[in-house]
This record gives sequence, structure tokens and C-alpha cells, in this order.
Amino acid sequence: MATKHPQQDADPVASPPPPPSRRPRGFASASASSPAQARRSGEREKERTKLRERHRRSITSRMLAGLRQHGNFPLPARADMNDVLAALARAAGWTVHPDGTTFRSSSLSQPLLPPPAQFQGAFQAASVETPAFTSHLNSYVIGTPLDSQVSGLLTDDSLSLSPSSLDSVVVAEQSIKNENYGNSSSANSLSCMDSHQLMRASAVWAGDYTRTPYIPVYASLSMGIINNYCQLVDPEAVRTELRHLKSLNVDGVVVDCWWGIVEAWTPQKYEWSGYRDLFGIIKEFKLKVQVVLSFHGSGECGSGDVLISLPRWVMEIAQENQDIFFTDRVGRRNTECLSWGIDKERVLRGRTGIEVYFDFMRSFHMEFRSLSEEGLISAIEIGLGAFGELRYPSCPEKMGWRYPGIGEFQCYDRYMQKNLRQAAFTRGHLFWARGPDNAGYYNSRSHETGFFCDGGDYDSYYGRFFLNWYSGILIDHVDQVLSLATLAFDGAVIMVKIPSMYWWYRTASHAAELTAGYYNPTNRDGYSPVFKMLKKHSVILKVVCYGPEYKVQENNEAFADPEGLTWQVMNAAWDHGLSISVESALPCLDNEMYPLILDTAKPRNDPDRHHVSFFAYRQQNPFLLQGNVCFSELETFVKCMHGEATQNFVD
Repeated sequence: MATKHPQQDADPVASPPPPPSRRPRGFASASASSPAQARRSGEREKERTKLRERHRRSITSRMLAGLRQHGNFPLPARADMNDVLAALARAAGWTVHPDGTTFRSSSLSQPLLPPPAQFQGAFQAASVETPAFTSHLNSYVIGTPLDSQVSGLLTDDSLSLSPSSLDSVVVAEQSIKNENYGNSSSANSLSCMDSHQLMRASAVWAGDYTRTPYIPVYASLSMGIINNYCQLVDPEAVRTELRHLKSLNVDGVVVDCWWGIVEAWTPQKYEWSGYRDLFGIIKEFKLKVQVVLSFHGSGECGSGDVLISLPRWVMEIAQENQDIFFTDRVGRRNTECLSWGIDKERVLRGRTGIEVYFDFMRSFHMEFRSLSEEGLISAIEIGLGAFGELRYPSCPEKMGWRYPGIGEFQCYDRYMQKNLRQAAFTRGHLFWARGPDNAGYYNSRSHETGFFCDGGDYDSYYGRFFLNWYSGILIDHVDQVLSLATLAFDGAVIMVKIPSMYWWYRTASHAAELTAGYYNPTNRDGYSPVFKMLKKHSVILKVVCYGPEYKVQENNEAFADPEGLTWQVMNAAWDHGLSISVESALPCLDNEMYPLILDTAKPRNDPDRHHVSFFAYRQQNPFLLQGNVCFSELETFVKCMHGEATQNFVD
């Protein structure tokens, strides 16, 4: 008799059904599908991850910008969430150590006492925050690292005037600035002073520059002193001006050497006679010279009504080939500087653009080598674009541009378009070989365009490709020119000036910077690649300092932030180990201008003790003819720069 298997008599209902087959996921799915499908799925997932990360960074950058601008939080340039949490904790009165240890300050063990009865109305009108909290928040110094900030709430004694809190408290307490209070034990609080009193107190108190680093001061000479035939127009007027500068203890002067004057008529025939005479007079007064090699034209007239253009032989070439100039979208040519598209094209009587610049620099060095060896010529600034700045001529007034227009891209000449087509072909998207067709016009506002508006095409796949290419051309140009400048000048101090395109800085796209060649939206640092290249050639960076006059003229429609842009540029430059010089963009006719320049040149409480290397004073003609008051204030300003005087610009 056969024996049955035990499971044969079992109830079929008792055995569970096999689990349904499930669709493999993740790596199992990749192994189960074909290699082509897995590759496409992986690429799509990478793109989605990049988009999510870019969106997250954009939101984070806007949050950090808002905390810096509107909350006066001391967040570094590359802040992360740890920095944000530490700043918030310290503002709330907690102590945060560099290793992350956090605890309540001892000063918080006792509850805050209400303000005296005579001041209760004032504090209630100001805000819901306590005066101690507001003063503590405003006492931070922007840019100070976390491990060097003061922790804990300020006591009543520390609510008196301090150099780091004066300016910010003026903004924080605007709601009570029209009320004045009598003298009492709490009268030292900043909330009891109006903005005018604070401004005056700030100028008087925060001005001790004795024993600070010595910063040389240079004043620019007018460009009209040399005419179009390279002749010194009025030697005696130059001596008078230099005599004034010498009495101010100015270290030297800034002289523009124009390519359109020196090599005006014939290629490779250079006329330096006027500059030779000028340098001889400067040598008599034992002043130093910073030379600016200007490879652009100027639409402004100097004291001698001199209109400086590019060399005549270049303009003759342009009659047959206008593509040697920068060109906008509708085909208008900018004749004030050569296009970077011809840097490697032999279209200038057998020479490339780079070779023309190199020959000019070499001729200058051979002509004035002895003055450089004697120390008369202290530095040489290389003009690299429009107005001598490293930028595209995106905002030309002769094309109708007016502030605060976003400007236009300048990449439509034949040679730039050829380069763009090659870049698009290399990328594999030949249909990207075009400029954006929705970027507006010179005087458009960023929100009026489809390219620069929030969420616009500037952050699309095509937009990122185009802006990377556009800014890459700028970086390639500075690399090639500085490589030859280093060879021509053999160890001389070389400077490069960058622009301050500060309007539309408080928008997401930074439209004015994008058209000028700086790919610097809120989710990207557009200056670090440029500064990395400048560091490669060991040059000094020159930045422009704008004063209160420009702040008054700004309006909310421009979303301008000169201070924010200057802060980003200077910190990024110092992070890359670059030396910085500062140039004043305005006449120093206002008492508020001097403290601003001094604070920029010698930052307070900087743990790394950064300071600028030079200061250049760009003054409209005539120079130093504003009266005795301006003369005496300039003298005090120079002493402060030299670390020899206490600032006292307020009567």
C-alpha cells in the first residue's frame, strides 16, 4: 500500500497563494530593463535632481539676502544653515560657541525689566522688540565671522553710542525718530536720538584713524592736458595743480595714456612726447604715477575740449569691416572699443586684437623703463573694455541708454557669432547658436522681459548655456591680455578695474550685471571665476566706491544696492587673496562721503585686518577748486588715509 505525502491531504485553502510579482525598483529596475532605458532614466533623474537643487539654492540665497539687507544679520558670503541658526540664537540672547555648544546667557537668568514710565510710550511706538534686542541686533558688524561676534544681550551700559551700531539703528528706529526726549538715565539709548543726531554723532565719534595702515592716495589728472597730437597743452597749469596736490600730502597722480592718441595715425608708430614731458614735471614734485593704458575711446571732453576716439587707422579699417566693433541685437555698432571677438582674428593690418594691445604695452615699457626702475611709475592699470573697465559696453549713452535700464547683450558681430555657433555645436545644440530674443532693450526693466524676470529664461537650459558662454568670453579676454601684460612689463604692479553694475542687484537675475558679462544671479557667484583668473596673474583689483549722492538718487524701481555689491565684490576678492584698490566715483564734496570711503578702505573689526592697497580720487575738472572748506577737508581725509589724524568732518 502506497504511502501518501503529508501535504497531499492538506486543505488547499490553508496554503497561502504565491505573492504577486512586483515591479522592480531602483537598481533592480535598471538590471531588469535594457541598458538604454536605464541610462535614459538615470539621466532624467539627474536633471530633476539638479533642478531641485538649483531651486533650493535660489530660495536659500533670497532668504539670506533678505536677512542681510533688512535684518542686519552678520552672515558671511557663503553662509549655511548653521550660520543662520547661530545668528538667530545670538540675536535672541543665547551664547553660541564655534564648536556648536549653545546655552542661554547668564544675563537672561533675570527677566527684562519694563522701561521707565516716562519712556513706555516711546518703546511701544518703536516696535514689539525690546530696545536691548534691537540694539544688540544692530551692533553686529556685517561680514564678521561667527567665532568673533559678541554673544549675549547688551546691558544698559552698552546701549550707548558705538561705531558698529550707529548707522543700523537709524533705520531700525525710524518710527520714533521725530520724537525727542529729555535728559535722564536712559538718555544714552540710541532710540532717544533722531537720525540727524545719529549721523552727526557717527561722523564725530567713529573717526580715530591714528596708527591705522598707511594707504597711498592718488588724484587723477584731467585727460585734456594732452591733446590729440600728444602734446602737453599747458605745463604751468599742470604745475599749479601738482603744487596743490603736494600741499595735501597726496602720494601721486593717475594719468590716462590713450591708445587713440599715442598710435593715432599709423600702425606701430607710437608718439609719447607729451607724456614724456608730463612725467618730467611730475618727477619735479617727487610724486608717483599710476598709469592707465586706455584702449577705449571717450565721448567726454576734457578741459581742452579733446574728444578721444580709437586710432584713425582703426576707424579706416572699420569703414570696410564694422564687425571689429561690439554690436547689439539690431546691428548698431559701438565704436568706443574693439570687439573681443577679434582677439585672435588678424583683421587689424595683419595683427590680432591681442597683438595690438601687446605691441602698445611693450612700446610704453621700452619708452619709460627708466622711470619704472626709479620708482616714479608705481602701478600700471590695463584697460580691458568699455570705460577702461572689464565689461561689455552694455549701457552706452550714445545708443540711448539711461539709468536704470538693464542694457543689452553685445555679441552680434560676425566674430562673436562665429564663436557662439562653435560653442553651441560643441554642446550638441546648434539651435542655441543665437542671442536671447526676449531680453528687452537698453532701457527695459528686468520684470518687463521674459529673459530677466523672476523665473525667466535666464535660468533655463538655454539661458545658462548662453550666459556661461557670454561670461566665458570675458574671462578668456582678460586671461589673454594679462598674460601678455605680465610678459611686457616684467614684474611691474598691474591693476584691473571692474565695474559696479549695482542697479537691479536686489532682483533674482541681476540683469545689469548679466548684460555687462558677469554671470551673477542670486543663485550663483559670478565674480569668483573672474577673480580666480586675476589671482593667476597676480594683479591688483580696483573697485569703485559710490557715496551718499548716489544713494539719494536711487529709487525703489531700480532695486539698486551699491553697498551690497561692493560688499560681495570685496569679500570675494579677499577670499581669493587679491589685493584691492578703491576709486571714488564722485567728487568728494559731501561730509558723508569721507567716512564711507574710509570705512571701505579700512574695515572696522575685520579679524583678518584687511585694508585696500591704494585709493584713487577721480575728480571732475577743475580739480581742487571748490573753496577753502573742501581743501581743508581733503587734507584731513588724506591724513586719515595715511593713519596720521583723527577724523573730524562735522562742525
